[in-house]
This record gives sequence, C-alpha cells and structure tokens, in this order.
Amino acid sequence: MTMRELASRLQQTESAVQSILSDLGESCESGDEALAFDASELVALEFGAQVKRVDAEVKKDDPQKEVIPLRPPVITVMGHVDHGKTSLLDALRKSSVAAGEAGGITQHLGAFVVKMSSGASLTFLDTPGHAAFSAMRARGAAVTDIVVLVVAADDGVKPQTLEALSHAQEAKVPIVVAINKCDKEDADPARVRQQLIMHSVELEEIGGDVQVVEVSAKQSTGLNKLEEALLLMSEMMDLRARTDGDAHGVVIEARLDRGQGPLATVIVRSGTLKQGAIVVVGHQWGRVRCLRDMAGAIVKSAGPATPVEVSGLRGAPLAGDSLNVLQSEDRAKKLAEKRQLIMEHDRLQKRNLKAAAATPATPAAEDEGTDQAPKAVNMPLVVKADVQGTLEAVLEALESLNNEQVSVSIVHSGIGPVSEADFLLAEACQGCLIAFTVKCLPSVEAMARRAKIPLVHHRVIYHLLEEVGKLIIERAPGTSETRIAGQAEVLAIFEIKGKGRAGVGAAKIAGCRVFEGRLLKGQRVKVLRSGTELFDGKLSSLKREKLDVDTVGKGTECGLIVNEWMEFSVGDVVQCIEEYKRLPTFVSSDGKARIEC
Repeated sequence: MTMRELASRLQQTESAVQSILSDLGESCESGDEALAFDASELVALEFGAQVKRVDAEVKKDDPQKEVIPLRPPVITVMGHVDHGKTSLLDALRKSSVAAGEAGGITQHLGAFVVKMSSGASLTFLDTPGHAAFSAMRARGAAVTDIVVLVVAADDGVKPQTLEALSHAQEAKVPIVVAINKCDKEDADPARVRQQLIMHSVELEEIGGDVQVVEVSAKQSTGLNKLEEALLLMSEMMDLRARTDGDAHGVVIEARLDRGQGPLATVIVRSGTLKQGAIVVVGHQWGRVRCLRDMAGAIVKSAGPATPVEVSGLRGAPLAGDSLNVLQSEDRAKKLAEKRQLIMEHDRLQKRNLKAAAATPATPAAEDEGTDQAPKAVNMPLVVKADVQGTLEAVLEALESLNNEQVSVSIVHSGIGPVSEADFLLAEACQGCLIAFTVKCLPSVEAMARRAKIPLVHHRVIYHLLEEVGKLIIERAPGTSETRIAGQAEVLAIFEIKGKGRAGVGAAKIAGCRVFEGRLLKGQRVKVLRSGTELFDGKLSSLKREKLDVDTVGKGTECGLIVNEWMEFSVGDVVQCIEEYKRLPTFVSSDGKARIEC
C-alpha cells in the first residue's frame, strides 16, 4: 500500500501519515512509494484503525502464474463427535493418534503432512468434534483449502455435522464427504446421502459438485478413492503460492513447554520461513530459534502449506494469529507492544460491557415489596490449559454455564501448569482452580485442600463441565418456591373451652387423617371445601394422642388447631404448604452443557 492510499483509507492527510512514519524512522518522500506492511499497520493503529492482513492470492489471469510453483492443499477433517475423523487420519498416515486422546475424542487441533501412495503430499488438519471446540473448527476452516466432512454411516447427519458444514460454507471451501464406518452391520450410506441432500448439500449424483466417498477407517477400505477425490479437487483448484520472499503464516496451536518455552504450530501460507528469522506473531515477537516438522525433526526452512513448530517467541501467541517476518527486532517489538495495548483495551471494554449487562436494573418504586429474583452470586475461575486453542474452547464452554443465579467470571486464564500464583489468585477471590490437561504441583494441591479452594482437574471436557456445574449449583441461591407437603381430611370436630383467640372463648380441634405426605407444625396451611379455598394461614398446633408433635406422616390420625380459623366441617381438606429452595440443574445434550434455573 502506498502512503497516499494509506492516508486516504485512514481519512487523514498525507502530512499526518508522513509525520508518524518519520517518528518510526521510515523515510517516505513520495506519496506513491510503497510501504512495508508493518509500517502501515503501526500508522493505522496510531490512528485507532482496525487492521487485517489479507493474503494476495495468485490470480488465474496472472501472466506469471505458470512460474509460481504448485503447493499442497491444506485439508481439514470435520464432523460430529465420535464419527471417526481421527481414526480416518490414522488409517491414512498409518499411525495411532486416536488411542492417545483422552476419552477417545480429539481435543487439540493437529496438523500433519501425509505422503500419499501416488507420491503427492497432502497437509491435513484434524479438528475436534466436540461442540465446545466450535471456535477451533471455525479456525481450521479459515486456513484450509478443502474440507473432508466425515459422517458415520450408522449414525447419520448430526448437529455438529451441520455446524462443521456451516463453517466450511461460510469460508467458501469445497467439500468432500467421507461416509465412514461402512463396515458396520447397521451402516446405511444411502440414508446419509439423503440427509445431506435435505440439508442443501449438492452431491455429484444430483448434478452438484460435492464428491461422496464410502470408507471404513477400521478396515482401511475406500482410502484410495478418497485420495483420488482429494487429488482431483486439488488439481482443479490449481493451488499455487510463492516460495520466495518473507513468510506469512497462521498459528494453528500454541503451548508452553517447560524446556523450550513458548511454542507455536504454524502453517506457512506463502514465502519461506527460515531459522533465525525475526517474526511478529499476533501480540508476541521473537527470533526463530528452531523449526520442527510434525514428526519432531529439526528443519531449516518451511515452504507454503507446511506445518511447523516454531520456538524462540517471547510469549505464547493466540491460535489464529498471523505470523509475519520483519527486518528488525526493534520494529517487531514496537508492533507487538502496540498490538498488546490494543488487545488489552478491547478486553477491558468487553469486560465492562459484560459487567454492565450482568448488573440488575434498580427496581422501580411501584415494584418494591414484590417478590424479586435471587441476586446472582459470582463464581470466579482461574483456568489453565495445555495449549491456546484448547484454552479458548474451555473458556467458551465455561462461560456458557452462566445463568440468572450464578455469574461465571474468568479472573485469569493461561497455558501451562497450575502454579502457586494461580492458587493465591483463586484464594484471594474465593474462586475455583481449573486445570484442563495440565499438571498441578502436589504442593499446590495440598494448599488448595487446606484453604478449601475447589480444584477441578480433568482431561475430558465433558467431565470438567459436569464438575464445574455441580460447584455452580452449590453456590446458587436457588429460587424460593412452595409445594404441597401433605394433605389431610377432617374426620371430626372437637371443641375445647378457653383455647380460643387471645386465650379466651373456645378453640376447635379438627380430627384428621393424613392421606398424602405430611403435616408440619408452624407451616402455612390451606383449608379447602369441595375444592374451594376457604382459609390460608398458619398451623398453630399439632397433636398426636394428646401429645404435641412437630410432624405427622401419611396414614396417621392427628388433631390440629388453627387459631385464626374455627369453621371446620367434616370432609374439609387441609393442605400443608411448605417453602423450599429450588436449585438449578446441570443439563448436557448434543455435546453442549448449560445450567437451567
């Protein structure tokens, strides 16, 4: 972008833009002079503009297209939970990743290069199928060229199948459907095809362009046909990328390693990423110390569509961040710091908006005295996870547990093991420690036990949400409600002198038999006659065989006195009304969890 164009987009004068460029050490004498992207971004951020880098695609009519090399396609595997996505990749790459996943489900977004039998290379992204990881699936669709939509032949199209389909369609990515588990007795591929057609998926057999391949990951059948379909799609798309020049990539995953520090899994989109390059990744920067391929081997460089693990960053970036190569450490540091300030500002704004939305409105004067809903209590959480993408998904899932009675607030989140600092923060706010697929030091566990700070430690998100849900329910104030504790029928009326109102006159004892539940002394009672309510008041006295008692159960005869009511008749029904607190309930359906009040 030229300085003149940048000034126009920012609605600023060229002199104002040039002034900031001078402060950055950039000499720009002509308005038609092209600026480096990092200089343009720093100027834009200075004026408060939002910046998004867009890759320059190789156009079909580019005269130099033929000299730009072809690149492997990036293929994302999507679908409903437990439909065999990871098992299908295992069969393709002859490995066993699925066996190592906690609970048998994929909870990280992995990138793999698979050498096909034809000699071609395909880059696969394996995305989680659990509903809580929808953000990770969306990110996978944003960097991919082809989506393989896996549908189990015995289970058919499910909610997360449609969610994955929606992500692919929004990203305008072509789809290849793999109907898996075709070896099972109850497999029905024809039903799956019909369901897809009903959801507007244009299959080839009805004149569309979506290929369908029947496979069995368990029996390794149909894999050659799937390979042919993917290679055909890749050839039709004519995917190309420049290998020369500075690299641009996208972070798929980030984590903290005890020995190597922050690590980021990156897919290179264009150019070549080399060891020693100065990079800015989101709000982090550093010099590439080491590049490793997905097998863990050290490599000196990585070209387009290649996934590599990058070390040397000053901190862990966010999954989905862009990686760009810069020419100086000073410029990389400035850009990262500016992005960090913008991110913190946006985060503070979101927090303030959320707090404002959670604050209940002050009741109007005419509403005073009416029953009010219980005030929501706060549930502070300190959340740690092993990798950035998983952390985002866990935070999203935990925030979905917010309800009218308990407000879930994330006071701190990060990647890496649970530390003493995390415990001290949880103790200070009387919150809860969440450790998802990360270690927790024995000393921290001991401190949490002594301080009675809940520590939720799980490797499967279903179990994590269930336990946190129980903690939320324990803190919930509940809703005050009434129910019929018991009912009794009046069999006879007895009058006792000197026991009436204010201790004078006479009182009437209703001789009753409890036919449902129990009667409780001091509780509210209603007197019904032929279904019509005659009285609503307090049960003054309850007797059993001339002895005062506090409760009488079903099938028992008793005598009761209601000071404010003396007009009992045989056949009346006395209902005992009991107040109680109804607590929320934890509900999990279609892979999604929530708290219902």
